[in-house]
Amino acid sequence: MKNCRTAIAASLLLFLAAAQVSLVNQIRTQIGLNNLAAADQIARAYQSQMGATPELAAALSWLARGAIETRSLDRADAYASEARNLVLGFLKTRKLDQDPWLPTALGASIEVHAQALAARGERPEAIAFLREQLKLFAATSLPERIRKNINLLNLEGKPAPPLEAPEWLGPKPSSLAALRGHPVLLFFWAHWCPDCKAETGILANLRKTFGPQGLVMIGPTRYYGYVAGGEDALPVVEKRYIEQVRNQFYAPLADVPAPISAANFVTYGASTTPTLVLVDQAGMVRYYHPGAASESELAARIRGILKKS
Repeated sequence: MKNCRTAIAASLLLFLAAAQVSLVNQIRTQIGLNNLAAADQIARAYQSQMGATPELAAALSWLARGAIETRSLDRADAYASEARNLVLGFLKTRKLDQDPWLPTALGASIEVHAQALAARGERPEAIAFLREQLKLFAATSLPERIRKNINLLNLEGKPAPPLEAPEWLGPKPSSLAALRGHPVLLFFWAHWCPDCKAETGILANLRKTFGPQGLVMIGPTRYYGYVAGGEDALPVVEKRYIEQVRNQFYAPLADVPAPISAANFVTYGASTTPTLVLVDQAGMVRYYHPGAASESELAARIRGILKKS
């Protein structure tokens, strides 16, 4: 029976390869269907035919994410370790960011191992591991993602890190220190991000409701090195493009200060956009949320800190 399943997986792999469907997309599809076993079979069939490749490492990291979602902690850790070891092997002959699959695989393997540690009740060990990885891969594209996971475990209840504002759009941003006494909602967004655009109406409604009660909003963004269609762009060109996007899709938030700094994204771990951070009147983080959030969720959080003032 095992050989039969392997043959079926191999046949499926060949069919999808002919249709130019990537291994990672195949794995993600099966995980989306809650079929981790089929995803594993496809990965192993690929591995038997192609050997170790960067895409296999990325596929294994997706298997790790699928396993952690089902609370299969040992299995998730095993996939994460396998993906990490493959990446470290490739790093003997190339840099991490020379192949797009490698940071995907390594970032996910770090994330899943930390999540597994935290789920086992080893939160301090998870934070220590993430901080170690942050130092180890500081010169790569991973710090935002690693910092996000540190913040998810550790930022709420801590003082909000200061924001840098070497450049900005809209009014000049006030420092978080100068905004003490006001609740502050930070909205980290990117010019290419559809979920950020979809959040605009929610944020506008929140400002209308809670602005009179003192809520202040700041919308940090950053340069990504490209504009529409993925065309490479220098910062001066990208800044004009970001302003065009802001005027077109974020008009209700036109008077929200928007500091432009990659350092803010690293500090707050905003590798996911949007990332929403609610800071209370004393400058403490009370809500840290990578990804879109509902109006009801955000409103409840804001009401909660207003009641305590």
